[in-house]
Amino acid sequence: MECYSVAEVPRLAMAQDAKFVVIDSRGATPQQLARTFALITQCYSPRVVLATTPGQISPVSVPLEVMDRVEVVELQGDEDYRELATRVLETDVAAAVSAAGMKAASATVEAVSIPAPTNPVWPAAPRPVQPAVSMPLVPPMPTANAVAFERPSARADFAPSSSLNEPSQFADQFRTRTPELRQMLRRLEVAARHSVTILLIGETGSGKTHLANLIHSMSPRVTEPFLHVACGALPGELIESELFGHVKGAFTSAHADKDGKFLAAGNGTILLDEIDVLTPDQQVKLLRVIEQGEFEPVGSNRTLRVKARIIAASNLQLQPLVEQGRFRPDLYYRLNTLSFIIPPLRKRLPDIEPLARYFVHFHAGQLGIDVLDVADDFVEALLQYPWPGNVRELENAIRSAVIYSHSGRMTVDCLPTHILSGKAGPGNDPSVSGFFSVRRGESLENRMELTEKEMIEQALLRNNFSRTNTARNLGISRVTLYNKMRKYGMLRKNE
Repeated sequence: MECYSVAEVPRLAMAQDAKFVVIDSRGATPQQLARTFALITQCYSPRVVLATTPGQISPVSVPLEVMDRVEVVELQGDEDYRELATRVLETDVAAAVSAAGMKAASATVEAVSIPAPTNPVWPAAPRPVQPAVSMPLVPPMPTANAVAFERPSARADFAPSSSLNEPSQFADQFRTRTPELRQMLRRLEVAARHSVTILLIGETGSGKTHLANLIHSMSPRVTEPFLHVACGALPGELIESELFGHVKGAFTSAHADKDGKFLAAGNGTILLDEIDVLTPDQQVKLLRVIEQGEFEPVGSNRTLRVKARIIAASNLQLQPLVEQGRFRPDLYYRLNTLSFIIPPLRKRLPDIEPLARYFVHFHAGQLGIDVLDVADDFVEALLQYPWPGNVRELENAIRSAVIYSHSGRMTVDCLPTHILSGKAGPGNDPSVSGFFSVRRGESLENRMELTEKEMIEQALLRNNFSRTNTARNLGISRVTLYNKMRKYGMLRKNE
């Protein structure tokens, strides 16, 4: 995985449980190198390699606090590269030992001076000004000069499995680095290849429409139409006509026959957004379409066949609606077998920076504005806001910030004032208001409307998974935090 700045390396390495980190510092200033060394001490990966140009770094320039963990290796030609690559990559034994339950991880920082060989084994620096690249590789055998770090024991239930390091087309196109979301997208990627009905649940602006488009593009129906029907935007009495069509004279304004969306979609895909607004009678007809692939246009006795694939989406969880009598249980159980929940952006903190940088690049190109740099305080301000409007709100805020950028630089003062002041818009989920409580360090007993599990998850992210700091932040003892994590299934199996 690629990082955008050195400051992001410890957070991403911890969230993804990276086995290997490469930091490309070719062309970095002495100040940037000093900052890099300081951040390396926070990176709990088994091996960190710092790549520099010849003469850029020497043993005497390495800070004393990390000197005992640093080995400087000068590479002169292709043979040196092959030898180093073999040394750090070729073993499966370390992976097996680590999986057996080692309590401490061997960590070595290698400062590697890199010339320009004919066939380099290291990636070229994509951005020499802030050249940080992080990628998970096979963990190497501990070397003789390795020093044991204590890996923080606090890891939540969203700790990734090794399978998350496998490539995922959905995860890359959805631009997510959140382990639990990547795992869900991998399952969805499998379902997308088959002609089955899928249910997407997520808050407004979380990316359901974009994800439905990805499902369509992954399916054999990619050359056929993709239709998006916003059920919530249609008057209740016209939804059936829009979906199923009608015949002339079926109602007062039906002056001619009209095909519905199911016929218009042909062999393609139809997205039924906000299906929670459908009435019970409309839900019965939709269930018949899903189960039997049949329907009748309004005012007609002629039965037609549906060939399109159906993707349903809802802003609300359907189970509470079933309990309230607002959603039919039979349709709920039919849809729930292949349902996928998209977490809100405030629970996907690793995604905020890559999404923000993508939107900066996209809208700068659309608006004809040159943006050369994104300041750290700009990114930090985005991380301090709960985004009740999710990705859609983030994109609108970035578009506004690009307009007000100056001298080719995105700084914190370019952002809308409500983001800087922390005045979030309305949200259905109590975790929106609870987000600020975690940032301010309020104790658990002062914010009971936010579930304990959500508050602990956010506090763990904020404190880089340190249980000691998380317990102090929440105003509880470390033992109490451990018991609560065990209660909510947030511990690893061997703990």
